[in-house]
Amino acid sequence: MTRTSVPDEGLGGLARHVRAACLRAARNGYEQAGLSGLCPEGRWEMAIDSIRSLDLDAIVRSRSHTVEGDQS
Repeated sequence: MTRTSVPDEGLGGLARHVRAACLRAARNGYEQAGLSGLCPEGRWEMAIDSIRSLDLDAIVRSRSHTVEGDQS
């Protein structure tokens, strides 16, 4: 049994949603690190940390509300 109410046919959409959130977080972290003057290695570390700090439960909840709304 899964923790979310996303139906099986919506799992691909959930995966795309999570991937997009990870890419946004990485880009934002990389850009912020650059603005702070970090070297390329530091910028990369900041991008990875941004992904690690994502609230995955919130991402899943937001997607499950979207899927439930689409079924109406």
